[in-house]
Formats: sequence, C-alpha cells, structure tokens
Amino acid sequence: MGTEKEIEIRERMTRLWLGSETAVRAFVAAAVSRVSDREDVVQQTALTVARRFEEYDENRPFIAWVLWLAKSRVVDYYRDRSKRPQALSEQLLDALAGALVERRDEHSPRAAALEHCLEKLPERSRNLIRSKYHEGQRIEQIAEAVRSTPASVRVTLFRIRESLAECIERRLALEGGE
Repeated sequence: MGTEKEIEIRERMTRLWLGSETAVRAFVAAAVSRVSDREDVVQQTALTVARRFEEYDENRPFIAWVLWLAKSRVVDYYRDRSKRPQALSEQLLDALAGALVERRDEHSPRAAALEHCLEKLPERSRNLIRSKYHEGQRIEQIAEAVRSTPASVRVTLFRIRESLAECIERRLALEGGE
C-alpha cells in the first residue's frame, strides 16, 4: 500500500470505524457477557471491516453494515464455543442492531456516558439490567433465575440504577456534556 488513493481509502475506513465503534461495543456488550470475550469479538469485527471494506456500499449507512458484520462475529463466537447465546436469539440481535442504527444520529453524550457506565458494572449487575430492560423479564422471573427474592431484586436494581445515574453525571461533568 502507499498510493494516495489507497491512503485515502484507509483513512476513510478508519474514520467510519471510529464513528461506529461505540455502537459496535454496545451491541457486542449486549450479546457477550465476558468482558475479555467482548473485546475479542470487537477486534474480530474491526479486522473483518478492514478485510472487507471494499465490499461496503457507500449508498448505505456504514453503521448498518458494520453491525451486520458484528452480528456475524457474535454468531461465530458462540458457534466456535459450541454454545448458543444465553438469552439472545438471532432475531433479538437483529432488533438490537436495527435500534442502534436508528438511534445512531441521536447518540447523545448522555447515551455515550450510559454505555460507558454499563460496561463498568460488575457482570452480575449487567446481567440483572439486561434481564430487566433488554429482555423485559418480570422481577419475579429474575428473582427465580438468580435464586433470590423479588424484594431483593427490586432493591438491587434500584441501587444499580442509582449507581448508573451517579456514574453518568460524573462522566458528563468530566466531558463537559449535557
């Protein structure tokens, strides 16, 4: 590589990737519970983007294409481990990717701070949030799944939400956002 045109293509790909990386990370975080595995899936997605960038149709949104690639890497992740996603079906992954594409233009500093703060939560807390808000499970279902009482789950979710709110406010104050 080295021609001016090749350099322009590489720079364009990098700009597009950097503009969509937060959405890719959020998508992968919703689908893969282990932090180290998440990073591997995000890196595999980035490599796939680099290898297949010439296939990208510039008449379509880049975010939709890159999330389609991320979904493929998530499916590969579970296939390679001879596992099925614990709670995420392929249809749910499609719906999540679609929602991220639709909301991409609305991506506010508060939403970015929320994504950051969700990633910082302990895995157990993220799983409770995912069960309640991504999967729409009732408190009683969650309590049964985690072998706890509904009252305990309610209190834990309340504390997690408070923690997230504080984290978001700190993050916004640091970044001078909203």
